[in-house]
Amino acid sequence: MGEQHTYRVIVRGTWDALTDEARQRLLGEASEHGMLSMRFSEEGSLSYEPSPLKHFSWRYVVVSDAADGDEMAAALAEDRAETALKSLGYGFRELKSTVTDLDTMKVNRKSASRR
Repeated sequence: MGEQHTYRVIVRGTWDALTDEARQRLLGEASEHGMLSMRFSEEGSLSYEPSPLKHFSWRYVVVSDAADGDEMAAALAEDRAETALKSLGYGFRELKSTVTDLDTMKVNRKSASRR
């Protein structure tokens, strides 16, 4: 097994063909999925705005082989999001991901003179 990297992945999508029941459940749970609920985790964190109920995002932490790169991290996160959305009975389309490799991310530290 190669070197492992940790990725933060945001999977964005659009709600599609929601049933009335699914729509009511999303609207009823909207306060649990707002700005304050946004966290990166292995199981994922769903967030969306109730008005208009149009777009959503899932935030994931994905650990995979560095050699597989961002594309594999995105594919794994999208698969997790798709599985979760289907299990909840939510219709969706147009999943797109943004990936950040935490192991290669440059951190700009302020020098002592600039603090």
